[in-house]
Amino acid sequence: MSHPRLPAPEEALADAKKRLSLPRIVVICGSTRFMTEMTEADVRETTAGRIVVKPGCDMKSPHALWSDPVEAEALKARLDELHRAKIRLSDEVLVVGDYVGDSTRAEIAYARSLDKPVRFTHPEVDPGNAVERPGRP
Repeated sequence: MSHPRLPAPEEALADAKKRLSLPRIVVICGSTRFMTEMTEADVRETTAGRIVVKPGCDMKSPHALWSDPVEAEALKARLDELHRAKIRLSDEVLVVGDYVGDSTRAEIAYARSLDKPVRFTHPEVDPGNAVERPGRP
């Protein structure tokens, strides 16, 4: 007797989003130095009818929650994991800014490993682009 195949979690999520008639979900990635540009991208994506998720914390700006270096390191690890969850939830990724650092490069690689489409506000910084220009310091 054959049992029906259970869908993979990704398939179940895609099916649930379809049955709920959810709009496409876009996750914004990029250096937090581009928070202003991320907010503008959020407005543009939202007015285009997409659900937008993006980084919620800019740890480069002073805040009591990450003033202690040891606690800040632990928080950064938790926020990185949270952002990977946002990527798993999303239908596509939008990379904002004209610079891609190590964290954003890892997010792009993660999204692509999940077969998520990745768009760029500045396509020339795509690490998969053969004509990638050197990053800013």
